[in-house]
Amino acid sequence: MTVIDAIVQGIVQGLTEFLPVSSSGHLNITQHILGVTEDNLFFNVMLHIGTLVAVCAFYHKLIWRLIKAFGLLVADIFRGRFKWKTMDEDRRMLIMLVIGLLPLFLLFLPVPGTGMKLKDYVESFNSDRYFIIVGICLLITSLLLLLGNMCSQGYLFSKRHKDCPEGRKSFNVVDAIVVGLVQCCATLPGLSRSGSTLAAGQMRGVNKQKALDYTFILAIPSIIAAALLEFKDAMDVGVNAEILPVIIGMLVAAFVGYFSIVLFKWLLKTDKMYIFIAYTAVVGLAVIVISIIEMNTGVNLFTGAAIQ
Repeated sequence: MTVIDAIVQGIVQGLTEFLPVSSSGHLNITQHILGVTEDNLFFNVMLHIGTLVAVCAFYHKLIWRLIKAFGLLVADIFRGRFKWKTMDEDRRMLIMLVIGLLPLFLLFLPVPGTGMKLKDYVESFNSDRYFIIVGICLLITSLLLLLGNMCSQGYLFSKRHKDCPEGRKSFNVVDAIVVGLVQCCATLPGLSRSGSTLAAGQMRGVNKQKALDYTFILAIPSIIAAALLEFKDAMDVGVNAEILPVIIGMLVAAFVGYFSIVLFKWLLKTDKMYIFIAYTAVVGLAVIVISIIEMNTGVNLFTGAAIQ
């Protein structure tokens, strides 16, 4: 891998990890166009670390409040002072984050007849042979973003109350479970994790900025878990990467990731989600058309290599 390849993939990872356009889908598209066939697990781990640095830097104040809330929560539980109804906002978010993460354990269930866990089965679709799945999932992302945007504006089965016309300011247990289940589905390449979980929160009637904050904070343990699993796999197969491209890719992913969080929050605040709705629809359709052509010809349109 060259430094240029590392920069390109770092930019793609940083932009798409947090923008609602699917990082896995766009890395798949980028690698398809560049003809990158090797699965460099260690490089993927470092890209995840880069985006982890970005979200932690942006939300460092909230993260510190949640850490303090965790310590106080544990102390209250041991003292018998914990009361669900009197929780403050930080403590409530902390508990809802834990609940939202529980559905991720479903990814480790075995898939009958395959000998694989659900996580591994889904990851098997990350190849040129299943490139069309990226396009289909991008179209689903576009649809979810559209539905979520319509709900946040009160056009579709709104759950708003007259006292909070902009949506609820906090998550409840059902909200957290729904978002957690949607996050599991977002392991498919092309289905945006940030976009689908944001849309789920909006469809549940949560304020769009609160839903986005929850989505980004929920990403932290998810990114850590993904990085640890990929690091374990990378150690099993051995590290085969030059250090300079890896470091540059990680730094680029961190810088661009921070910028993408700022951009996403601004676009959501100014009701410009139609940009992502249109973009994912257009790219999804383009990928589907390219995939159909490649399935008929048997070769990659960009590299000329045989589809395997």
